[in-house]
Amino acid sequence: MMHNRLILSAATALALLAGTTALDARAQSYPSKPVTVMPAFPPGTPNDLIVRMMGERFQAALKQPLIVDNRPGAGGNIAAEAVARAAPDGHTLLATVDTVVTVNPLIYRKLNFKADSELVPVVYLANTSQTLVCHPSVPVKSVAELVAHAKANPMSFASGGQGVPGHLAAELFMSSTGVSMNHIPYKGPGPAAQDVLAGVVPCGFLATAVVMPHVKSGKLHGLAVTSAKRSPIAPTLPTMAEAGVTGYEAAFGEMLLAPKGTPAAVVVRLNEVASAILQQPEIRERMLQLDLDFVSNTPEEAAARVQRESDKWKRVVDRLGLKAD
Repeated sequence: MMHNRLILSAATALALLAGTTALDARAQSYPSKPVTVMPAFPPGTPNDLIVRMMGERFQAALKQPLIVDNRPGAGGNIAAEAVARAAPDGHTLLATVDTVVTVNPLIYRKLNFKADSELVPVVYLANTSQTLVCHPSVPVKSVAELVAHAKANPMSFASGGQGVPGHLAAELFMSSTGVSMNHIPYKGPGPAAQDVLAGVVPCGFLATAVVMPHVKSGKLHGLAVTSAKRSPIAPTLPTMAEAGVTGYEAAFGEMLLAPKGTPAAVVVRLNEVASAILQQPEIRERMLQLDLDFVSNTPEEAAARVQRESDKWKRVVDRLGLKAD
């Protein structure tokens, strides 16, 4: 009996060793062809900018071309589904804001896939914020003035789409202040910002990097950022909490994800390559100028953060009854 158990143990050990060796071999041979990264939002949005900023260094590290294939639409779901359906070999990746895996599964009723279980986190690429901005024709220059104005007058706000950070930040703002504003979703923060600049929509909750040039030029009034601390590119703008919305925080992260089933060794290699690039001084400085702050994280840490964000936003979504088609 003991002899049989020894044989079984040896066989198990050999199987585990063979599995590990196979994983290592796949990681060493990866990538064997060009790597396609699909930003879930249009060119010029944070996830797109990060991928393009990393481009040449990413290609040099992996010794294969990097193809950037933007697939915007449906709050990031179009790109997410395409990557979830791709071969799990590390050659097709998703670059997106984390709401695609933390919030979209909660609010979209007609999804054909499960982003939160069919995609695996590789790395959080950056932390970023949204900024509440208004057209100069709106007679407000502070959050308190906007709250008073919105309670006395019908108002609307623009965001980059259903369920995206700007929309969520606005919903949290409205529930925290008791105001009601009509949501006008766009296909990305760029088009939304253009309509706020034109006065078509009076205010917007939009990516800080997108609207800050217009705030600095005086074409838009910046009222507050949604993160817990001030933005490196908008140090004079208060946070929502500083502006009087007690306990308010709506922070978001840009991510790189792979299809479920991608070998763990490949995920780790991608994490290491991306992390090394994002910590290079030149890249870090360019990122900070775009309100993009990278904090080193492992795939396990990224997955744990996704779970925490999912839990946080589920409470908000359930309380507000948010839904999207």
